[in-house]
Amino acid sequence: MRTLIILAVALAATGCTRVSLDHHLNNAYRAYNEGDCAQVALELSQAERKSRSRSYLQPEISLLRGQCLERESLFVDAAQTYQFIITRYPASEYAYRARARLQTLEQLGHHSPAPAVKVSPAAL
Repeated sequence: MRTLIILAVALAATGCTRVSLDHHLNNAYRAYNEGDCAQVALELSQAERKSRSRSYLQPEISLLRGQCLERESLFVDAAQTYQFIITRYPASEYAYRARARLQTLEQLGHHSPAPAVKVSPAAL
């Protein structure tokens, strides 16, 4: 009986965390639609704290953060956020979206791709 109670409490705590995480993500999207990027940043920060064990949500959180940075004309920061998504989660749908956002920033003249860096060994 004791094991059943402990298991029920553990499952309830996990469910509460997920509900809270969804609440923060929903609030972030709502704030983004209203154009309130400060509130988006707050909600995403709270969502990130709740999602530490759910790394599959990070690309979604990062994409919304990048879009808000774009909206605030912080194009370099937005491009770096998109590059983070592409590098860290290359096969996700969010990487595809991040590539599209980078292309749009390039077409608008807000971002130019970094030139390839040539690496050579140090002289002895």
